[in-house]
Amino acid sequence: MKPIVIAVRLGLYLAASWLIIIGLANGLFPHAVLAVVALASYTTLPLAVYARWRGWPFYPKAAFRLLVVRPFWYTQLMLPFVAVASTAGVLIGAPFGMALTGGRIAGGAVLCILAAVLTAGYLGTRRLVVREVEASIPGLPREFEDLAIAQVSDLHVGPHTSRRFLQRVVRTIRDLSPDVIAVTGDLVDDRPEDVAAYASALGALDAPLGVFMIPGNHDVYAGWDSVEHRLRTEVPARLLLNEAHIIRRGDATLVLAGTGDPAGGRRGQSRVAPDVDRTLAGAPNGATVVALAHNPALWPALAKRGVALTLSGHTHWGQLALPSFGWSLASPFLEHAMGAYRNQDSLLYVSPGTGYWGIPFRLGAFPEVTLVRLRRAPAALEVGRARRARCAA
Repeated sequence: MKPIVIAVRLGLYLAASWLIIIGLANGLFPHAVLAVVALASYTTLPLAVYARWRGWPFYPKAAFRLLVVRPFWYTQLMLPFVAVASTAGVLIGAPFGMALTGGRIAGGAVLCILAAVLTAGYLGTRRLVVREVEASIPGLPREFEDLAIAQVSDLHVGPHTSRRFLQRVVRTIRDLSPDVIAVTGDLVDDRPEDVAAYASALGALDAPLGVFMIPGNHDVYAGWDSVEHRLRTEVPARLLLNEAHIIRRGDATLVLAGTGDPAGGRRGQSRVAPDVDRTLAGAPNGATVVALAHNPALWPALAKRGVALTLSGHTHWGQLALPSFGWSLASPFLEHAMGAYRNQDSLLYVSPGTGYWGIPFRLGAFPEVTLVRLRRAPAALEVGRARRARCAA
């Protein structure tokens, strides 16, 4: 579809939605129409700027993201629901001579409900949890029995990210005393400059056997060449890009392998696209392999190559989930959307992530630090219940 056609359709949708709201607001309070027009302009202009330059023509710092980008997202999310509800209220009230009242009541009710849900979702992004996952791996060297891996994912760090929350994440990881720390992609939000915020908040993480990170799709979207350079120079953790790292204990070895991300292939950046053969080329024959793959869609290819355990993120569990029912907002769209999966002797755990994307919203898919313990036993993945992180806010 041509960009001009998309722009026209989007413009008509926005105009129709705001005209409905303006019509219902007229006379509701002094200068109501002016207030709605101001809100519409304030939350539509950023879209026009972003589309014109295909991104922000400057580095959006914390104030801009909080005061401009975030109101844009909240408003655009609520706009269609309020407009449709208002229209339905007008149609229902019209036969009773209460079209205006019906529209205002329906629109106002939906607005209040959405505000309550979004507030709960915002509070959910601060509800950091710890989940213990026991990964039983046949053939695991005895030297690596009970090895602990702390996984965080999808942090989407930028200047707007709460430093207080990131400090809680760091303290929680340290309290778990893991042997290995794995950051499974989407480290930054949407700009290479965001790496500085990531390095400042999480650069001091350490673990006895190392801290490892891999790219996610947003790290690619942010401009991978610049992001990679800054990660390698500003963050002391080891970046695994289609490569394997061998961990030794005595004569025993465990391979930690990190893949690229499919977004690299879609963006024509072949060097960061996933290459399973290259990723596993450095793994000794017969060694137990734990793979870090941001996108769980890579798991089937890794499982075919004998990878024992894959740790992924990417889905956020849709940031809205009902874990007791095994459902998330991502479930209808992805084959491997949340939690634990097994294919013969190959295991997959999909983390809900630790940060958020877009607006601060999480319900049922709370930000998680996952502690994965390796066991020498027939292949199985036991996922414990999430518990609140102990660190004070």
